[in-house]
Amino acid sequence: MRRAGLTAVFDNWFGVIGSTRRAGWKWDDLITTLGLRLADLAHQDGVVVARTVGDILGAQRDGHVAFVMGTESAGMIENELDRIDVLYGLGIRQMGLVYAEANTLGSGQKEQRDGGLTAFGRRAVERMNAVGMLVDVSHASDRTSLDAIEASAKPVAITHAGARAVWPIARMKPDEVLKACAERGGVLGIEAAPHTTVSYDHRAQSIDSVMDHFTHAVEVMGIEHVAFGPDTLYGDHAAFQKAISEVIGSSTVFDAGDLEWERVSHVDGLENPTENFRNIAGWLVEHGYRDDEITAVLGGNILRLLGEVWR
Repeated sequence: MRRAGLTAVFDNWFGVIGSTRRAGWKWDDLITTLGLRLADLAHQDGVVVARTVGDILGAQRDGHVAFVMGTESAGMIENELDRIDVLYGLGIRQMGLVYAEANTLGSGQKEQRDGGLTAFGRRAVERMNAVGMLVDVSHASDRTSLDAIEASAKPVAITHAGARAVWPIARMKPDEVLKACAERGGVLGIEAAPHTTVSYDHRAQSIDSVMDHFTHAVEVMGIEHVAFGPDTLYGDHAAFQKAISEVIGSSTVFDAGDLEWERVSHVDGLENPTENFRNIAGWLVEHGYRDDEITAVLGGNILRLLGEVWR
């Protein structure tokens, strides 16, 4: 990652598979995994755990990689509000409210009936605001996303998703959510995991289809509210995604009939964390974006957001 030129990485705990229970991670699973990761990082040279914006800026100055600890679901806190404080104390600085299936906070992308943010979910958002933890609605349902954006006193992130107007599946966000996020100061990170950010114009997912989502989001939200959250890994990401497809429930189509699209072995141009941002930067230069715009979408917008949210 350091050789790829990355300064900071959101280390987002999946929280659904790899658990001791089929239903997903419980509190002990998260704490154990987080502790092991922090122990590993403590024994690495050139790596820091970012708890403040200053830590990220320091990593850039020193040529280090900053890891931002996060989790894709808050289901592990169950109905214990104080666990948010515990996670903050252990270094968690970003948390998704809900993953695919509903939890005590709200509905996820897999639910056919969207119940929105629960009363407990509103209290959790308030507590996250209070301690300085970034609220993420990437996998939340549409109503839960809108409710969270409205309930939060601080800007909310959609750290990794795309635009449903560009490809109509549950994993993508409708323009209504994108606009609400931007109006409250939030940021969308454009997703690039296989078989997510496909587009009508590029049905074999590649950097071109991903950038179709980027250009639409910029039009809807303004460039100061868009960034990149590729959500990629080292290894066979397409096979991994196929193995967990039943769990994540991301391919529900919001259109009449099934859309034709091409399964790919990898996302050409955005296959892994090493190549992602170099290729994105090259695409932006090739398509005439200014230096200040490129700086904004490759990290500036996220730094601004974290400065408003983190204490």
